Amino acid sequence: MGKRRNRGHSQMLSTMTKKQKKHLRDFGEEHPFYDRVSKKEAKPQICQLPESSDSSHSESESESEQEHVSGYHRLLATLKNVSEEEEEDEEEEEEEEEEDDSAVGDAEMNEEAGSEDGSVGEAAVSEAAETQEHMSLADNSKEKDGEEPPGVSQRSSEEFTDVKHESLFSLETNFLEEDSGGSCSQRTSQDPFQQHVNKELKEKEIQAAASSPPATQQLKWPVLGHLVFSSKFQRMETFKPPKDIDLKSLHLQKPLDSTWAKTNSQFLSGPQKSNGSFTPLQKELFLIMNSYRDLFYPERSALKNGEEVRHVYCLHAINHVLKANAQVLANNSRRRSQKLGVGEDDDFRDQGLTRPKVLIVVPFREAALRVVQLFISLLEGDSKKKIIVSNKKRFQGEYGSDPEERPPNLKRPEDYEAVFVGNIDDHFRIGVAILQRSIRLYAPFYSSDILIASPLGLRTIIGGEGEKKRDFDFLSSIELLIIDQADIYLMQNWEHVLHLMNHMNLLPLDSHGVDFSRVRMWSLNNWSKYYRQTLLFGALQDAQINSVFNKHCINAQGQVAVRNVPMTGSISHVLVQLPHVFQRMEAQDLSSVIDARFHFFINKILPQYRDAVMSHTLIYVPSYFDFVRLRNYFKKEELNFTHICEYTQKSGISRARHFFLQGEKQFLLLTERFHFYKRYTIKGIRNLIFYELPTYPHFYSEVCNMLRATSRGEEATWTCTVLYSKYDAQRLAAVVGVERAAQMLQSPKNVHLFVTGEK
Repeated sequence: MGKRRNRGHSQMLSTMTKKQKKHLRDFGEEHPFYDRVSKKEAKPQICQLPESSDSSHSESESESEQEHVSGYHRLLATLKNVSEEEEEDEEEEEEEEEEDDSAVGDAEMNEEAGSEDGSVGEAAVSEAAETQEHMSLADNSKEKDGEEPPGVSQRSSEEFTDVKHESLFSLETNFLEEDSGGSCSQRTSQDPFQQHVNKELKEKEIQAAASSPPATQQLKWPVLGHLVFSSKFQRMETFKPPKDIDLKSLHLQKPLDSTWAKTNSQFLSGPQKSNGSFTPLQKELFLIMNSYRDLFYPERSALKNGEEVRHVYCLHAINHVLKANAQVLANNSRRRSQKLGVGEDDDFRDQGLTRPKVLIVVPFREAALRVVQLFISLLEGDSKKKIIVSNKKRFQGEYGSDPEERPPNLKRPEDYEAVFVGNIDDHFRIGVAILQRSIRLYAPFYSSDILIASPLGLRTIIGGEGEKKRDFDFLSSIELLIIDQADIYLMQNWEHVLHLMNHMNLLPLDSHGVDFSRVRMWSLNNWSKYYRQTLLFGALQDAQINSVFNKHCINAQGQVAVRNVPMTGSISHVLVQLPHVFQRMEAQDLSSVIDARFHFFINKILPQYRDAVMSHTLIYVPSYFDFVRLRNYFKKEELNFTHICEYTQKSGISRARHFFLQGEKQFLLLTERFHFYKRYTIKGIRNLIFYELPTYPHFYSEVCNMLRATSRGEEATWTCTVLYSKYDAQRLAAVVGVERAAQMLQSPKNVHLFVTGEK
């Protein structure tokens, strides 16, 4: 019997594949997938269970268990009959098969991932292909009615989830490293971050702030100039910058205290390196940022100090994220050591209702690329050990640019080259997760610490009333909002910015897996907007930008606005000899300015230019809505005109410029947005009308200097007419200077004449 049994087992082994034999050696049983089933089909039998079916069922289970155990021992006994030579041969053959299988698997993965390579540092995060459209417009909505949340593609959740990196960047399952230096920072009561998040507001203060006007105080700083400190809360504190600052006094989180000097070295000279590695401008800006006050800085120029400003707000943003995450990880360690139950200690309230803490709004992909590169540089510094950056290759491919794509003969002003550099796509959004010394790009929104997006990219995911696919829960716990280059959004679509501000810090519609025992009380009370710091940077003072800062920035720490007035104005840069006639129109209120300007133009200004003698007249229109209104009126009156706007095709632009230059068209309507995006030199101008003062002051001198492009001795007949009202005080001061603007607004005269280019 023993020989027959061994012969039967050897026959069974001979019929097994190599993988089955390996599984048998490792686990002592065959894989369930290869269970042997009799080839004879079992006929179904209908049985009636007796009353004592429970007992019989249990007996049958016990019998089957005994049979299974005996079979298990028989299989174990057969393993001893396998010779060592056969095992070595089988292992070699199995390794060859595994290599072949892995090669096939890698080929399949490469087909799915597209251009992704197989390196661990970049393509090991398989979501680079799985989230190919993780920020696309229609696919990103909250997880409701079976839809995916933002940052998650429409594939299955199992395919998207990268278990390795999900756990690596999860705040709930990680703990603070000993060498991260976070615990020391958390215990420091002087840390501005701790003072800000631990500040307790009372219901009475909230009610008083909603009804009382803000208290203001003006100070003058050495570099920033005139500052206006304001606060709607009872206590308003002001301060002046110290002459010298120490990095330790700024409470920078590791490793920023050591990497900042290297990252910012391009802006530093000898004496500045000993002053905390800040330039004078950066020092004053960071002191305000680090106090967690709202800041409006309207002198951010892409040509001059734009990169200085970007460096300092990136330092503040990543410093805030590292401190917030270190606090969560430290509390995770404390909870693990103390073994506390849920909700046993309010000291562990260290989070918001959702994970995203920082939102950075930038106009173009190139700006997002530079922000991420700064984050990487701030975490690496001079360290030989590189940080882990997942999906870096994909990010560089989607946000980088090819220098050869730009026409080599394209000549534009320097400020144009500085703004429109690199990838200028304005529809994007990306989530970034940061945990200690690792960065995860293309993280799902609800697993991200920092969101970087354009206004259009956010508008399409926030959606509007009545839209089915929309989501704005990820904005509920934003603690730091940075809006950079706000003036460019005036040229894109300012409504997107207003739509974003109206959806900031609202209570989420879904819990998104939050542990409410860890949520701060002021977040549960829907007071997050009083703790949100807003940093607003732009290149000019504008009423619409001021309105956003005054209406939506209600931080309990207070607000700081830079309010420097221009002394000269851009009219001083006009090089041609030209009389400038400024005509003031009267309007009862701000809402009636649009109609008042239109009627003033068609009744007082346009009749002077209807004569054929006043040909070659360019009408500069800043607002597209005013442009449409004028175009329709000109068509109705059958005037001899042509027009160019940002939506005009290239062929239409060429025809319009040709007709205007040859005098075949008397009027040319030109929008400001077209001039902003193209900067074409319009030839043939003899008469210039500014329907409204330009948004950018230097556009005034640029357009005026276009008259000399086709100078044919008719300089004496050139004219320039400008319409303005008392509500255009800021734009008027930027063009003619603050002193002249004050005189023009207070004077009883409605017409003022200035001549430029006099010899």
